[in-house]
Amino acid sequence: MTISIPRGAVMADVVAYELSQDDKQRLLNPAIGGVILFRRNFQNIAQLKKLCSDIKSLRTPELIIAVDHEGGRVQRFIDGFTRLPAMRVLGEMWDEHGQTAAETAAEQVGWVLASELTACGVDLSFTPVLDLDWGQCAVIGNRSFHRQPEIVTALALALQRGLNRGGMKSCGKHFPGHGFVSGDSHLTLPQDDRCLADLQADIAPFRVLSNAGMAAVMPAHVVYQQVDNLPAGFSKRWLQEILRGELGFQGVIFSDDMTMEGAVSGGGIKQRCERAFAAGCDIVLVCNRPDLVDELCADFPSYENAHLATRWQYMAASVSPEQATAMMNTPEFQAAQRITAQLSTPKDVQNGVKVGEAF
Repeated sequence: MTISIPRGAVMADVVAYELSQDDKQRLLNPAIGGVILFRRNFQNIAQLKKLCSDIKSLRTPELIIAVDHEGGRVQRFIDGFTRLPAMRVLGEMWDEHGQTAAETAAEQVGWVLASELTACGVDLSFTPVLDLDWGQCAVIGNRSFHRQPEIVTALALALQRGLNRGGMKSCGKHFPGHGFVSGDSHLTLPQDDRCLADLQADIAPFRVLSNAGMAAVMPAHVVYQQVDNLPAGFSKRWLQEILRGELGFQGVIFSDDMTMEGAVSGGGIKQRCERAFAAGCDIVLVCNRPDLVDELCADFPSYENAHLATRWQYMAASVSPEQATAMMNTPEFQAAQRITAQLSTPKDVQNGVKVGEAF
């Protein structure tokens, strides 16, 4: 019999291709509300479908399953999936072939991305990257659509339309913008010295997507010291006053991974997550460290969040795996797969495909 447990405020991961007894025990903790998958969890499509089914059969409501599956350097599942282009390819298409062609392609890419994941039981991909490509942040680089905020916004909206068509919502990252700093927040705590007025171009895509059904936002592990001396994910100024207040965003605020170097300044795992919740995060991610998940979930306090259940549910896939599979068998979808695959080139995987992942 499936156990009824409300979704908690922690998103954790699992160790390998199938659930161990330790995984199962961990995922039954009431603090857990979702699972993030990595390439170490993927062997083939049949195995992934079973893993997702096993995760969702543990409890009700089902745990939400997410993955970083943007395209280019950040595509966790490869074999049997359409190879997705880096988002910069769509920006280059805009420059070379115009707005209509680029938006059409972006929607097709979003449709393929979402449908192939929802067919396996995955609810959410942490995409799109809304960071502007200022040409100086290697960890963002070709993950960004473009330098111009208007083009980033238009292509992200088109990608979101495709995601929605495949039964998936969107998660914009990395608020308020990671593209200007040179450091990689997986390894360090970058600082952006611009004032709030100078950050408005970076914020613009988040503002528009906030009003267009974006389900989630992930803040950057970056300090914008002229605005607040705390990283954005630990900052009430950024999350409550600006994102919730000024932009009117009503969806989920995820922390970025609490094991990243950019978060370590927040103290131990319990202290980091307490600070993230106090700043306004709904859900914290703890990746690649099951020991820290266990430490965090032991005597996990009850954080008051009247919106958590609704926000979790909004991220659940809106089509079943069976419906997504049927959609994938149509000629129209198969044409979209061909278009998407043709946009992918060897340069998409320049600098490797392991952004933010431990093996």
